[in-house]
Amino acid sequence: MNRNFYIFWSGQFVSVIGSQGYSIAGLFFIKHVTNSTTLMGVLMIASMLPSLILGPIGGVIADRYPRKKIIVLCNLINAVSVLSLSLVFYLIPGETAIIIIWLMFTSISLASSGAFWGPAISSAIPDIVSKDKVDRANSLNQSSGQISMFIGQGAGGFLYQVIGAPMLFLIDGLTYLFAGISGTFVEIPKVTPEKSIIWSELFKQLKEDLKEGMIYVWRNDGLRIIVITFAVLNFLSTPFIILLPFYVEDFLNAGPEWYGFLLAALGVGTLVGYFIVGSVKLRRENRSNLMVFSLFSIAISMGTIGFVKIACLSLIGFFVVGIMMGIINLNMLTILQTSTPSEIRGRVFGLIGTVTGALVPIGMGLTGIVADLTHKNLTLIFSVCGGGLLFTSIFLFINRDFRNFIHCYPRPALNDSIKEA
Repeated sequence: MNRNFYIFWSGQFVSVIGSQGYSIAGLFFIKHVTNSTTLMGVLMIASMLPSLILGPIGGVIADRYPRKKIIVLCNLINAVSVLSLSLVFYLIPGETAIIIIWLMFTSISLASSGAFWGPAISSAIPDIVSKDKVDRANSLNQSSGQISMFIGQGAGGFLYQVIGAPMLFLIDGLTYLFAGISGTFVEIPKVTPEKSIIWSELFKQLKEDLKEGMIYVWRNDGLRIIVITFAVLNFLSTPFIILLPFYVEDFLNAGPEWYGFLLAALGVGTLVGYFIVGSVKLRRENRSNLMVFSLFSIAISMGTIGFVKIACLSLIGFFVVGIMMGIINLNMLTILQTSTPSEIRGRVFGLIGTVTGALVPIGMGLTGIVADLTHKNLTLIFSVCGGGLLFTSIFLFINRDFRNFIHCYPRPALNDSIKEA
């Protein structure tokens, strides 16, 4: 690792802590002043859809402009957005409707900024560390991200009761400001020349760049399989998160504190998975076997959780799922980073984020409908989702394109992949 990476890492670590505080403060504020689950749902959609829609464009921008400028600018925009929300609380504390509208717009702003920030972050890491350290850099970055989420989630709920939403928003704005300022000290090499854009032709150019990214992903059989696998995993995992409160109270007959325990077990397990990937050197053929085994283990664990009514056993199940998700996510991230040409990497990550995330809102909606139709038959729902993941793991095991991609066998070069439009 080097000084550049640690400065880069520290800014993101602090800002993630603040963003978790923002999320908790926003949700609890909506709940306490309106007690409306509809508004809470709207807030969650506002925090998700812009990044899904703008993700591919963010990837194009990450390939076209210096990634350092993108990261710094996004953090500063976030700082201004959240600090303005905190100011609104203090200036017009009694105007609940205006505050809620401002909160929605702030969430949209943060999500939109994240669509550009995310691809730039993912694309920048391989440019500031040597290729043989990408695994370790990703492990540290992802692990610290999980730790900062724990800190933000744990402290956020407590601080909300002690200092309230306005102060939490103020703290979050300051963490974004810190990340933006610290980012100015990071040196990220310009691996591609900055391309000037005639703004009247911006969308035409973006369309062409986006088309290149889509063609590159679609024509690379192994990469296409990985994108589809990510999407299926996200879609079939959604019910476990949405229905977790019902699972804890109605199925396990446990108190609300167990909601936090299970999420903590999932998060700690993910950290362990990151540590395993960052510490153990695997041969390429063993990497594909580990990923298939991890997905298989997730399928079995998720499918059987619906039959377990003992809280401690559920805790173990969530811990195992976390480990395997950490292994899969970090392996796939590293493989995509090191196998995708730098000049198109941002577009590829933007597309992957959009495709894999697009099914999450659909999964949320379907989960609610299916849960009502089945009278919250969690055993049935979890079993079906686990079965779907089991089928996916078997498909990966027998799929030659997936294995060839993981083994880094020769694949079409960039020009060969995109030459046909």
